[in-house]
Amino acid sequence: MTGLAYCDRRGKMYFDDQVEPLADGGIIRAAQAEELIPAPAGCVPMILPGRHPMSTARFPNDRFALAVALPAGYTRLLVPAYTKEKKAPTLPLFGYTFACVVDDELHVAAMRTDESEDWTPRYFAQGELEKKLADRIALDPQNRVLNQVALCSREYGCFTAQNVFLERGEAALPVSPKCNARCVGCISELAPEVKLPSPQARIAYETSAEELARVAIHHLERVADGIVSFGQGCEGEPLLRSLTIARSIELTREHVSNGTINLNTNGSMPDALQRCIDAGLQAVRVSLNSFRPEVYEAYYRPQGYTLDDVFESVRLACAAGLRVSLNLLTHPGVTDDVREIAAMNEFLSQVRVTMIQTRTLNIDPEWYFAAVGRPDQVAGMRAAIAAIASHGVQVGNFTHTH
Repeated sequence: MTGLAYCDRRGKMYFDDQVEPLADGGIIRAAQAEELIPAPAGCVPMILPGRHPMSTARFPNDRFALAVALPAGYTRLLVPAYTKEKKAPTLPLFGYTFACVVDDELHVAAMRTDESEDWTPRYFAQGELEKKLADRIALDPQNRVLNQVALCSREYGCFTAQNVFLERGEAALPVSPKCNARCVGCISELAPEVKLPSPQARIAYETSAEELARVAIHHLERVADGIVSFGQGCEGEPLLRSLTIARSIELTREHVSNGTINLNTNGSMPDALQRCIDAGLQAVRVSLNSFRPEVYEAYYRPQGYTLDDVFESVRLACAAGLRVSLNLLTHPGVTDDVREIAAMNEFLSQVRVTMIQTRTLNIDPEWYFAAVGRPDQVAGMRAAIAAIASHGVQVGNFTHTH
């Protein structure tokens, strides 16, 4: 039997193995044993303010709901079930994962879906990161790309930004301050009425092809199988600047031929994507939260494009021979809705992508359900992930070169 893991008002964590907690998978229910694993290293427990855990038994109302943010490489299977106080604030943009106690040990509803040394959290000695930033920027002090990724490295701990300075793995190339979607849970520019701070400050300027190319060349000269990627969490939609991206790809390939040039995009502009492909783009990762138009549009709130345009971009990239990944923003009760799995199966039976990267959607669960709706029937997140794999599609969390 699972026991309740909860917090007091100050956020101190407690266990009660006499009370079975309930989880939220779109439908409130108990967690199953196969959905739980011991909390892996790197988990971050957190209190959910103004929220009390739901369970199968009564308990004092001074207990507050607990959630856990998972480390990279894990996919969430359930979210916490709770009751809300009237004045409970909207939760900030984190990935709230159900947690409980089993045999006096914290467990989470999650599964391991990828692993990579380039995405393993690194602990820097005092001043180590700052020195790496200063040394690299000194080589190209006027480069605004470097200034932006230095900010992201320091303030947000962004791995792809830090990789620019660590000279490893996938390196960030932010390019666009504008976007053509108004995502409900945008991590760089939330609507003012939300009254929540954005987790990241969006890049405020348009970086040039030359600046981007200099960062890309430096990285690929030092990382033989490295990846350089346009389209990061600190920016809008990169395809709005496809002319600049195409030119920077051309400049990069004039100097280096190794490594992979990747684009992270919402896939909204097939013609712009074709321009980048013609310039030498090798890989693309297209983000979406759903294969159903109504659910996609409720979250992305697209401006001047539809989910059909996104699908057309995926088909275009596959036909051109690119390594194509889908960045699937997952959420229990939406991703594993039986209607969602049916829509996903229909698309994947027609279009063969290389990989689907499952990404926990960082958002207040109640806020998300209010936007996209709750399911009538769910198959479970494990079944949804198994359905992806049944099409011969690799499941993971990171960009891979093979």
